[in-house]
Amino acid sequence: MESATKYDPSAVEGKWYQYWLEHGLFKSVPDGREPYTIVIPPPNVTGVLHMGHMLNNTIQDILVRRARMLGKNACWVPGTDHASIATEAKVVAKLASEGIDKSDLTREEFLEHAWDWTRKHGGIILEQLKKLGASCDWNRTCFTMDEKRSQSVQKVFVDLYNKGKIYRGVRMVNWDPKALTALSDEEVIHREQQGKLYYLRYKIDGEDGYAVVATTRPETIMGDTAMCINPNDPKNAHLHGKKVIVPLVNRIIPVIEDDYVDVEFGTGCLKVTPAHDVNDYMLGEKYNLPSIDIFNDDGTISEAGEIYVGMDRFDVREQIVEDLAAAGLLEKEEAYTNKVGFSERTDVPIEPKLSMQWFLKMEEIARPALAAVMDDTIKFYPAKFKNTYRHWMENIKDWCISRQLWWGHRIPAYYLPGGGYVVAETGEAALQLAREKSGNPDLTPADLSQDEDCLDTWFSSWLWPISVFDGINNPDNEDIKYYYPTNDLVTAPEIIFFWVARMIMSGFEYRHKPCFYNVYFTGIVRDKLGRKMSKSLGNSPDPIRLMDKYGADGVRMGMLLSSPAGNDLPFDEALCEQGRHFNNKIWNALRLVKGWAVADGLPQPDSARVAIAWFDARLSAAIEQIDGEMEKYRISEALMTVYKLFWDEFSSWYLEMVKPVYRQPADAVTYGATLAFFEKLTLLLHPFMPFITEEVWQSISERKPGESIMTMRMPEAGNKDTRLVADFEVVKQIVAGVRSVRLERNLPNREALTLHVVSGEHHPGYNAVILKMCNLENIARAEKDAVAATFMVGTAEYAVPLGGAINIGEETGKMEQEIRYLEGFLRSVMNKLGNGKFVANAKPEIVANERKKQADTESKIKTLRESIAKLRSK
Repeated sequence: MESATKYDPSAVEGKWYQYWLEHGLFKSVPDGREPYTIVIPPPNVTGVLHMGHMLNNTIQDILVRRARMLGKNACWVPGTDHASIATEAKVVAKLASEGIDKSDLTREEFLEHAWDWTRKHGGIILEQLKKLGASCDWNRTCFTMDEKRSQSVQKVFVDLYNKGKIYRGVRMVNWDPKALTALSDEEVIHREQQGKLYYLRYKIDGEDGYAVVATTRPETIMGDTAMCINPNDPKNAHLHGKKVIVPLVNRIIPVIEDDYVDVEFGTGCLKVTPAHDVNDYMLGEKYNLPSIDIFNDDGTISEAGEIYVGMDRFDVREQIVEDLAAAGLLEKEEAYTNKVGFSERTDVPIEPKLSMQWFLKMEEIARPALAAVMDDTIKFYPAKFKNTYRHWMENIKDWCISRQLWWGHRIPAYYLPGGGYVVAETGEAALQLAREKSGNPDLTPADLSQDEDCLDTWFSSWLWPISVFDGINNPDNEDIKYYYPTNDLVTAPEIIFFWVARMIMSGFEYRHKPCFYNVYFTGIVRDKLGRKMSKSLGNSPDPIRLMDKYGADGVRMGMLLSSPAGNDLPFDEALCEQGRHFNNKIWNALRLVKGWAVADGLPQPDSARVAIAWFDARLSAAIEQIDGEMEKYRISEALMTVYKLFWDEFSSWYLEMVKPVYRQPADAVTYGATLAFFEKLTLLLHPFMPFITEEVWQSISERKPGESIMTMRMPEAGNKDTRLVADFEVVKQIVAGVRSVRLERNLPNREALTLHVVSGEHHPGYNAVILKMCNLENIARAEKDAVAATFMVGTAEYAVPLGGAINIGEETGKMEQEIRYLEGFLRSVMNKLGNGKFVANAKPEIVANERKKQADTESKIKTLRESIAKLRSK
């Protein structure tokens, strides 16, 4: 076989990916086989590949390729998410760079720009996934705002509204002053901030004294409508039934009493601002307090604030502290650490704000979704995330599903000219409902105005496992009945609430089944210093550059080498280098084997016959281990098992045992068995390293057009001869012992030696392998020659006669050193066996193992002392 001396991924990977596409090898249609389905976590439509995507999609591809090779009808559905907030922000920024303000555009004009942006930048990430080797059925590519997915969202909204599960109302929401939209609780990241606690003086109405309030937000006093004290707080008893005056604003507000107030915080007096604090809002509802919204949507002070109108909230904080101090109304300031909520998308502090929004009631639809995870109908890997999930689901709040954006699924609610609204999937259906509701048959489409808001992006992606198969619009279609429920979901734990929990809910709501059975949580990709990779730190390598440098297979392997489920991945580019080395190891092994001349009539050597029997048993044991690891989603461990099987057992041992003597041909039986083993190894490796395994598999023997390793069946465990495998571990130690003697004595490999079995058990059935691997003339039982280099394998002693090539002093010195080590080891064993508690409480097999260690060590010490005596008698 003529092949390149060095493996070149750039000459291989693009070639085979195109081959797979041309022959439709990723395509899946329902048939009689068992389906295996994964839906991709849809990346942002305008995003580009980062290291998190690389890890996530590598794992998905491994699962899909393996399922295909297990004979299943594997379907991996790709797609992208419209990402309302992120995409709208990018379009607004792009327009601003061109001198265009969003507020100067109509909704339709803005959406034209957004669609242009999406068409220009959308789909780049999917093309990049192809370079990684992702075996998605690209014919099934979906977009959360394509026609079918949009229809699905509208249909679900209307259905849940008609069931009474969606409602509209004024509630305290998380407001993002930069994105100008409400956020769900899950979109708020709480971070500790070093701030200040300001002690403000509120004059008691009609008296000379003051009530002092401690607050972190003096800029909100313009919205104060009450002061609250704890009725059981003696230090504030003088405020019972009083009124106080808000500093600077001079508004008179009542002092109310409630057990909610923490008497230990600050002074025990709480300013109540119902429009700008969740807890204050609840107090306001309880005591029927007025609510004054002092903020505009962009975080500046509104006219209702009366003072500082138009100023930014944080500028006001600085100014009002100065003004309070000047007025003698600031008692003191203290350093204070508190948790502040930040927008997950724009990274600005959120503002609690009363706002008219749409909500989805969650308590009822969460119930079956919680049960399914807790009873392991849906399994989490690792299982530690079950507790995180349970805590959130048991404390779930209604989901704020409306967003004040234009890019997204517009809420299908239509307002009537005389007040009220109707909810319908289309304008035509809304008009019919509006005519019925109003009793006015003359209403026209122009009389109705559709809600301006869009739905939360997650309101489309929570339907993803169903909507990609059009199971909302056509609940009985062939695809949804065949592919649903899906099998596995691979995702990041940080979106367990945003996405995973909500998909499980939608699955039970609309299919009365789980949407998947297994969830594999990846870790966070970090740099060598343990920092999360990010653009701002500049510590995130470009995945495309990595693949260009190391090949996709090398990068895939590099990422998996240190990525157990749920644990963070300390990524080091050196791991990709290790992956590239492994590629070269595979390639060089192929070149070696295919370079052998083969003679048909040549008899098979005993060494090759024994080696083949051993590797067949070793391969079966490894297959069983890999199957077990994959069943437990221990994907990195499974890769390491195949890696060691190929590198250590196949390349370092098996090929050395069977390769023909220099310039001599191999026999046909051994050659055929070796190619068969090589093929099975490539099959085991294929899900992890698809490109090189296809190249090698195609090279092992002639293939028909359209044939691919992808569609071959995964090898099954056969002869698991555990005794043979264990015996070979002893053979390896014998070979290592002889090689150590050569190394220590500077004996050239070409010089044939003799090996004596001095004492202990030895299996002559493996002599042919030992003779070949060690270049020995013969192996025989013999009395120990005093002038010989000895070594122990277990309790058996071996000797390599050296003639005059031995330094007696040196040799006895080594043996005495070994005796000192063994005596120390024996003392530790005897200490255990001399411990009555250990012997009484340890399992019998553990005690028996310690006694065996004692006997073996005593035997070795005895043998070594005899050897020293014989040498010294020379």
